[in-house]
Amino acid sequence: MRFLDLKANPDLAIPRPPAGEPVEVVRHIVQKVIDEADRALFELTEQFDKVKLDSLRVPQAEIDAAFEAAPPELVGALEEAAGRIRTFAGHQAIKPWEAEIGGGMMGETVHPVARAGCYVPGGRGSYPSSVLMTAIPAAVAGVPEIALCVPPGPDGTIPQATLAAAKVAGVTELYRVGGAQAIAALAYGTESIPKVEVIVGPGNIYVALAKQQVAGLVGIDSIAGPSEIAVVTDGNSDPRVIAFDLVAQAEHGPDGTFALVTWNEKTLVDVALELTLIESEIDAPEGLKAALERGCVGVAVADLDQAADVINQFAPEHLELLFEGAENEYHRFRYAGAVFVGPWSPVPLGDYVAGSNHVLPTGGGARWASGLRTSHFQRTSAVIRHTKDSLAAATKYVEAMAEAEGLLNHSRAVAARFAEPVPLQAVEWNDERSRPATGA
Repeated sequence: MRFLDLKANPDLAIPRPPAGEPVEVVRHIVQKVIDEADRALFELTEQFDKVKLDSLRVPQAEIDAAFEAAPPELVGALEEAAGRIRTFAGHQAIKPWEAEIGGGMMGETVHPVARAGCYVPGGRGSYPSSVLMTAIPAAVAGVPEIALCVPPGPDGTIPQATLAAAKVAGVTELYRVGGAQAIAALAYGTESIPKVEVIVGPGNIYVALAKQQVAGLVGIDSIAGPSEIAVVTDGNSDPRVIAFDLVAQAEHGPDGTFALVTWNEKTLVDVALELTLIESEIDAPEGLKAALERGCVGVAVADLDQAADVINQFAPEHLELLFEGAENEYHRFRYAGAVFVGPWSPVPLGDYVAGSNHVLPTGGGARWASGLRTSHFQRTSAVIRHTKDSLAAATKYVEAMAEAEGLLNHSRAVAARFAEPVPLQAVEWNDERSRPATGA
């Protein structure tokens, strides 16, 4: 663990390990999918995932069979988590509304997007929890078509747990394709994968950059990068518990940030010692050790006030508050993907079964973005319904603003509604090119 004394140097900030950004590689992959569609997906899957496929879509029968064969304890956990996620997501939906404003009736209609694309990492791993987190909010929003892309394993299959989760979550289509090529396929469409309106879900740097590249063509949730956690403590928490919380997030891979922020400097030393002991006890793989060595930082601050300022500037993906009175102070921490209050609310609970979503903004994105939510799959249309009298009352304001902007026909379009109708004069058309088109 590296140490950072912000008490002595308040102008410093919690650092994030720099990550390589293969922008040109991703741009090439996306363009290849645009140009070659399915053929590019087969070639890129063989290149990156080392497997030669003859089809991309997983048959529904295969999904059903995986669900039936899954261990009962896994199915029970998936269904319990799914129920909690549905309940949480149900509170996030945008609701239609109507109100009188300026004498007219105003409001919004709310509709789900037609197709949503969910991305879940795979390959050598299995992340059924991310299937639930991405697909269930879409289903709650009422999206009729939910496409899921997962990288295939070395044998060309999708893990049983992932397939079972797809069944529980209500996924309607599942494709064996991953990486930037999957994002491009969802955004542009191919012969096998129809394009979607929204793409959500976590992934590696290639996936994040691909989402960034297609944003605007489709909606996205956020540009999620390496995992992050910040733990704020007053020194009264078990240092071993804190150390395990840091180790748990480092399991997600390289380039993450795992910060401990405290005004009790002895805690920094104690947690650093526990990290060393835990690495030895669990026989930590080299990748985990490297992630901790590169991204683990102990931050000394003067007090709770400075801790809140530091966290609001850092805007972590996950924030744990382990200090006395946290249940009354968590509102001070305005910028975090998710806030876990007290010793009995660890991040792994949120990763799996709390009901909140674990697809969260990273890299400081929590200063402007929210975690994945039901509203990501909804769109609104403003509805404006005025009367003659309410429009008349607004005319002078339209005229004043149209004149200020030099858009005089805006005010004329309003004034025309109150003018006496002028009879149209008969016109003799001499030139066929200028004759108005008529429909049958």
